[in-house]
Amino acid sequence: MQEVENSSAEVVLKRFEELYNKYKYMEISLTQKKKRLRNQIPDIQKSLDAVNFVKSKQGSGEQLTTHYLLSDAVYSEAEIPIGDTVYLWLGANVMLEYPVVDAIVLLSKNLETAKSSLLQVDEDLDFLKDQCTTIEVDMARVYNWDVKERRKAKKV
Repeated sequence: MQEVENSSAEVVLKRFEELYNKYKYMEISLTQKKKRLRNQIPDIQKSLDAVNFVKSKQGSGEQLTTHYLLSDAVYSEAEIPIGDTVYLWLGANVMLEYPVVDAIVLLSKNLETAKSSLLQVDEDLDFLKDQCTTIEVDMARVYNWDVKERRKAKKV
C-alpha cells in the first residue's frame, strides 16, 4: 500500500472491485461455454453413432427405415438407401456431403476437441473461483486494515 497509486484504502478497494468484476464476467462466460459444450458433446456422439451404423450397413444392400421429426411432436417414416456418403449439419444452416469414412474422422475429431475443451474450461473455472476467493479475502483485509487505521487516527 506504500506505492503512489495505492494512496488510500478506497483506491485499493476500487481496484480490487474492478478486478473482481472482471473475474466474475469471465466466470459467467466460461460457465456459458461449459453449458454449450455439455449440450454439444451428446449431439456429436449421436451423430458419430449414426454414421458408424451406416458404415456397418454399407454393402449389405439394405435400406434403413427411420423416423424423423417433421415438426413439434410430428414424426414421419422414411426408407433411406445406404450409400457411400452421409450429410452432416455443420451449423448456421449449412449441410455438407461427406464420404462415410471422412465423416467418422471429422466427428471423432470434433468429439475429442469438445471433450478437451470441456476439461480446459473446468480447469479455467477452478482457477477463476480461486482468484475470486483470494480477491474477496484481500478486499476484506484491506477494509479491516482501513477501519483499524481510522480508529487509530481518531484516538490520536
